[in-house]
Amino acid sequence: MSNTVTWFGHATLGLETAETHLLIDPFFNGNPAATVNPEQVAADYILVTHGHGDHVGDSVSIAKRTGAMVIANAEISSWMGRQGIENTHAQHIGGGYHYPFGYLKLTLALHGSALPDGSNGGNPVGFLLTTTDDKKIYIAGDTGLFGDMKLIGDEGLDVAIIPIGDNYTMGPDDALRAVKMLMPKHVIPIHYSTWDVIKQNPDDWAARVTAETGAQVHVLKPGERFSF
Repeated sequence: MSNTVTWFGHATLGLETAETHLLIDPFFNGNPAATVNPEQVAADYILVTHGHGDHVGDSVSIAKRTGAMVIANAEISSWMGRQGIENTHAQHIGGGYHYPFGYLKLTLALHGSALPDGSNGGNPVGFLLTTTDDKKIYIAGDTGLFGDMKLIGDEGLDVAIIPIGDNYTMGPDDALRAVKMLMPKHVIPIHYSTWDVIKQNPDDWAARVTAETGAQVHVLKPGERFSF
């Protein structure tokens, strides 16, 4: 079975696995890096890491159009309900659940999570997915470096998707340290260069990762895909 990751720019990702379309942090409208609009994407499930507008993004409109289940923490799931989205599944950090596409566990993330209207978005999270063909994918979400990334790495990661933009999340130096703790086979950088405040050179970072770790780096352009 093939698993395919699509980077849509910023922190917006698509993941096709087990004949299922997952959409992570779907931010299209207002995203200067996006190459498609929210009406053009497929979604069976929408995963939201935290409540900030550049991550909740177009979740509500896409969920209403597609009927996709929204998976997020309990606070964001409740907020989705108040927006008219009833098909939700709430989890919390450390908890996992078996879905048709695999076992999804919520991980720690060091960040904020206020929702666009200022209401409480609970704790930010990352996602650790074990697919139905036993591939392990870690989507860090918006986060700073933390020591328990070593524990996540102990899972034996096939792919790690991590921010490198600095200012709001890990920058290149800490993201390199994260790769050393996570020890993935493949790594994809995200959450950089959407705006000048998080401008980075991903190719320079990729060269450092290649020189100092065993991970293979995949620098994607918005709309590009990586299959494994």
